[in-house]
Amino acid sequence: MSSLTPTNSAIVAAYVEATPGSAALHEAASTVLPSGIVHDSRHTDPYPIYSKRALGARKWDVDGREMVDFYGGHGALILGHCHPGVTAAAVEQLALGTHFGTCHALEIAWAQLIQQMVPCAERVRFTSSGTEATHMAVRLARAFTGRPKIMRFQRHFHGWHDHMAFGVDGHFDGSPTPGVLPEVAAGIVLLPPGDLGAVERAFAQDDGIAGVILEPTGASTGMVPVSVDFLRGLRDITTRYGAVLIFDEVVTGFRVAPGGAQQALGVTPDLCTLAKIVAGGLPGGAVAGRKDIIDWLDFDIAADRKREKIKHQGTYNANPVSASAGIAALTLIRDTDVCARANEAAATMRDAFNRVLAEEDVPWAVYGDHSVLHFFTNPQGIDLDPVRWDANAQPVSVFTGDPRKALMSKLYLALVVAGIDPKGARGAIVSAVHGPEEIAWATESWRRALRMLKAEGELGPN
Repeated sequence: MSSLTPTNSAIVAAYVEATPGSAALHEAASTVLPSGIVHDSRHTDPYPIYSKRALGARKWDVDGREMVDFYGGHGALILGHCHPGVTAAAVEQLALGTHFGTCHALEIAWAQLIQQMVPCAERVRFTSSGTEATHMAVRLARAFTGRPKIMRFQRHFHGWHDHMAFGVDGHFDGSPTPGVLPEVAAGIVLLPPGDLGAVERAFAQDDGIAGVILEPTGASTGMVPVSVDFLRGLRDITTRYGAVLIFDEVVTGFRVAPGGAQQALGVTPDLCTLAKIVAGGLPGGAVAGRKDIIDWLDFDIAADRKREKIKHQGTYNANPVSASAGIAALTLIRDTDVCARANEAAATMRDAFNRVLAEEDVPWAVYGDHSVLHFFTNPQGIDLDPVRWDANAQPVSVFTGDPRKALMSKLYLALVVAGIDPKGARGAIVSAVHGPEEIAWATESWRRALRMLKAEGELGPN
């Protein structure tokens, strides 16, 4: 039973009244799926939305409600839903075959596009997901250096495999989450983000660090920002200590710029991990980077150097339908202004949302870079002007997350009731097809949601 029942919240009551079809589907899902969901981010009190169809920047739930979508397939759909070019490519390939069990020409063309666009991509290896890509990247780093440990940063998300399954929203001391071996957790050096001094000290004290992995725009795609100077410092330190620098570009790849964050920020890693946009919104991922590192997957080079190669299988690696969609999407991103349009739309939306906060006298802020927005709900009650607040000038301690679970739950529900589907209660992801009409719609939805929260006394003193 929901802790936010219709009897104690007008927002929850409005959500329940508007979404009976989702309620019924969730009841059925709860009999076959843990918590009735297939992805932790969809855990919603009282229940999640169920969608039926989507097109461009819009989607419709099973109750026929039209919403402007600001989750975009978890960031995979910078071209919007059902882009005609991507859809046509996937449909054409479906008619030719979904799985050959052999090599095919599309995997070469797909890899060549990535090689052209991504600065570090001397070689490419395909996987089926972003989690698989980060798993492969850390294994490559350990094999290449002969060292056992990987450095990570608190709150940076790199998937759910054992080396990454702690230190994101808890276990910041590096202790393992359920099911993860303590011995595996001990192989991770977990540091606070943005602290180059801590990185330098860790390398000076431990000669077993094989590589460093991070989200190049900051934790959760910039929710906890990092500076370009920090990235440059990491590049210098890893080079001096002979460690592998890995950028997790699963979200930022082909979104921040056609060549990803590494192109936009001018810092080239040794390896990067890709997914989401790389496959045009279909399942797929990749590791790209230096040839001498990715050569650890090469049969002939392993035989020539008398070493055991890294084994790597994967039934759906470079699946032809994903490859076809990926080629279509990446070609559009390479040849048109897709990234620039998404970035511009997000900047316009951030400004509009912050003006609403100022007009409604709510001491929050909306921030972010490129085509991602983050909602700063100010749990510490600092004095701020939404229009002038600079997230990049704040200490890391400001971005601790908001412990007010009822507020955050109601914020998300209010936004859905008001007609948009955000990235949970945390923010929004903007595509190249979010135009003035969608931004105006979203701005009014933001205002309406804030007023609903005010009416319930949720925006009083912290």
